[in-house]
Amino acid sequence: MADTDNGGDGAAPRRPAQPPQPPQQAQPTPTPPPPDDSWLLRTLQQLPPRQLSALRRFVTAAAPPEPPPPVPVEEMTVEELASRDIATQVAIEQARAEAEHAAITRRDNQFKVWRLAGLGVLIVLTLLVSLGRLLVGGPPSVAELRAESGVDTWPTLAIGVKDDQYGVAYYDKATKTWEGFDIDIAYMIAADLGFRRDDVRFYGLESEDRARMQAADPVDGKRVPVQLVIASYSITEERKTAGVNFSEPYLYTEQSVITLKDKHAPVVALKDLKDQRVCTLSTSTSASALDEVGAVVTQKNRVSECFAALNAGQVEAISTDAAILAGWKHRFPDEYEHWDLGLESNERWGVNVGENPALKKLVDLTLYRSYADPEDDRWEKAFERNLQTQIDPAADTPIAVGQQPPAQRPEIGWMPWEDPLG
Repeated sequence: MADTDNGGDGAAPRRPAQPPQPPQQAQPTPTPPPPDDSWLLRTLQQLPPRQLSALRRFVTAAAPPEPPPPVPVEEMTVEELASRDIATQVAIEQARAEAEHAAITRRDNQFKVWRLAGLGVLIVLTLLVSLGRLLVGGPPSVAELRAESGVDTWPTLAIGVKDDQYGVAYYDKATKTWEGFDIDIAYMIAADLGFRRDDVRFYGLESEDRARMQAADPVDGKRVPVQLVIASYSITEERKTAGVNFSEPYLYTEQSVITLKDKHAPVVALKDLKDQRVCTLSTSTSASALDEVGAVVTQKNRVSECFAALNAGQVEAISTDAAILAGWKHRFPDEYEHWDLGLESNERWGVNVGENPALKKLVDLTLYRSYADPEDDRWEKAFERNLQTQIDPAADTPIAVGQQPPAQRPEIGWMPWEDPLG
């Protein structure tokens, strides 16, 4: 037996060391062979001619048609060119419309955001105003003024007016109706105070009773207190100092003169009446001006009494406000001559509200609304109906200013949503 080298210790014989093997690389996935279409060809070759022809027609019908090649521009007809331009224009207009719609949508969204922001600011301001009025106080509201003035407790509204001034305030005994500019102004104020026309009671009063605010009842002659006096009453500092509480002015007029037609020399200035007998109304502002020029002044309580004196030859002229005299000239055009004195000062008519400051603010509110609100034309209609019609087209005698005098805004506490004029 051949010897074996086992290390002399009886252990298993050792195998010779093997050299290191390089790492095995992954084998690439073999590409599958292309599909064999020979079976399809063999199948088609075995079809009968009739079935093969039918199959060819079916495949041809199912295939989408190839688009025609584009026609060169130089070979297009006029109709084809027009059609192409129209299609292009339609596409452009559609794209433009979509862009404009998107822009409008963006603007609408932005406007909604700003509107919501503005609404939030308005709510905050309203809360601040309300809190300020509660903590600090402020001007009274309309409701507070009505309660303070007592308007809501009056079943009727008594107003003292003149009754013998054509175009200003005249009572027609035959028809038992009132008419004139002052009457229309009275109805305007009464309506805003909450009175219907049937709830208004007019009482004729004398000039000297305008400050007392008392009239005579035409039925029994008893004295009747009135809440308002609207009777061609001029605002003067002397009257205000004496305690008359006037509203804002509602008419501008001026002093003028009337004489008998063709029986008196022209009157161009007050000085032309020096040493002449002139009638005017008692407590009238015209009386002092006549005294200054040396006229012999006679005062009456009613303008109709002055005209009776003029007709009887007791006086040679009448001088008072032009708006009053114009009515008589208009009613009797062949009897009187109306003269413009060219005075620069205006007579400002106001409403006497008596000792009722809350009522004064309510009256001033009506005059302010009539003056400031372009949609309120009640004053203009009253002027056109009563005074504009009395202007003599053949003469240059002014009657009154054809625009309502500016009225100051009264101090009234409005909440933002209540103020009728913003």
